[in-house]
Amino acid sequence: MSFYSLTDFLEPIHLAAITGDGEIKEGQVGKSIELFEDVFPDLDNIDVVIAGCDDLRGDGNLAGLAGTNNIRKEFYALYYWHKDIKIADIGNIRIGESLSDTYAAVKTVAEEIIRNGKTFILLGGSQDLTLAVYEAYRNMGKIIEATGIDAYIDLSIDNPVKSKNFLMEMLTGEPNFIRHYTHIGFQSYYVHPHMLETMDKLRFDCYRLGKVKENIEEMEPAIRSSDFLSFDLAALGSATFWEGSSPNGFNGEEACTLMRYAGMNEKLKAIGIYGYNKQQDPFNNLAKQVSQMLWYYIDGIHFGRTEASFDNKEMFIECHIAFAAVETSFIKSRKTGRWWMKMPNGQYVPCSYNDFNLAGENEIPERWLRLQERG
Repeated sequence: MSFYSLTDFLEPIHLAAITGDGEIKEGQVGKSIELFEDVFPDLDNIDVVIAGCDDLRGDGNLAGLAGTNNIRKEFYALYYWHKDIKIADIGNIRIGESLSDTYAAVKTVAEEIIRNGKTFILLGGSQDLTLAVYEAYRNMGKIIEATGIDAYIDLSIDNPVKSKNFLMEMLTGEPNFIRHYTHIGFQSYYVHPHMLETMDKLRFDCYRLGKVKENIEEMEPAIRSSDFLSFDLAALGSATFWEGSSPNGFNGEEACTLMRYAGMNEKLKAIGIYGYNKQQDPFNNLAKQVSQMLWYYIDGIHFGRTEASFDNKEMFIECHIAFAAVETSFIKSRKTGRWWMKMPNGQYVPCSYNDFNLAGENEIPERWLRLQERG
C-alpha cells in the first residue's frame, strides 16, 4: 500500500471552513505544515503525520461530535519555531458504518505511517480508538511498551461502554504484543483497589496523580521507554475549563510538560489524544489546550534531537556506583541532562536523577526493582 491509497480512508481539510476565512499569518503553524486539501501531500520527507477521528461511539456518544477541527483552528494559529521538523495534517479518518469499521480505518492509516518510520498523531474521538492503533503494531508483529495518561484505569469489564473497558482487551488479549504498560495520573477515588492489584500482578506501573504532580520529572524516563502514548483528556482538571472534567487533574502546564517528554522520545511512533467533544468546549479553551500540547510535543522533538549517540562517550558523564551488593553505572547526557542506568544484563535503561541519588545512598531505586521483577 502507498501513502496515496490512504485517501480512501480520509476526508480532506477545508482550511477556510476551519479558520472561518481568517487569515493565517506567515510563521504560524498553518502556513508551515503540509495539508491534505485538494492534493494529498508527499509524506516522504515528513516527520510527524497528524490525523483526526471524530468517532465518539466508543464513549456512548454519537459519531461526528468530537469536532477535532476546533483543535486544528487553534493549532494552526500558533507560531511555529522548529521548521526543521516537517509536519503533515492528512485530515480526518472517515467514520465507519460501525465502530469496528472506524477501528479498521484507523488501524490501516496508523500502520502505513508507522511502518514508514513516521510518527502518527491521532486526535480522537473516544479513547478506545487506542485499540485500533495498537492493532497496527500487532499487525506488524511489533512488541511494544505503551503509556496511558488518564484519571481512570479503563479495565471495567462489567461496563459495556467500550472506552471504559478497552484496556482489558489491549493488555490481556492473545496473542499479546505489550511488553510493558505504564499508567500516569490515575485518581484513586475513580479506581477500584482490585484494579491496581491486577495491574501490579501484571508488573505494570501505575502512578497516582498526586505523586506525579509532586515530581513530574520522574515521568520522563517512563515516557522515554514507550513506543505508544494514549492521552485521555479526562486526565486534565477543571482548571482547563471544560465541561465534564474532574475537579482534580493535571493543569495545562503539566499536560504540556508530559507531551514535551513524549517529543523527546525518538522511539515513540504513535500518540493519541482522546476525548475531545466540541459540545463540552463552548469557548474553545480545551481546543487551545490540546493545540498547545501539540506545540510542546514538537518542541520536545527539537530538544530530543540534540541528544548525542551513546557511542560519543565524551557527551556523557559516567558514574560507577555500588548499592545493595550491586555494582553498576549511571550515565548522564551533557546535552539534555537525561539519565540512564545499567542493568545486570548490560542494557542501559532510562532513569532519573532521583534514581541515581537513591543508589548513591545505598538504596535500591524502585525503578530498578520493577525492571528486575519484569525480567
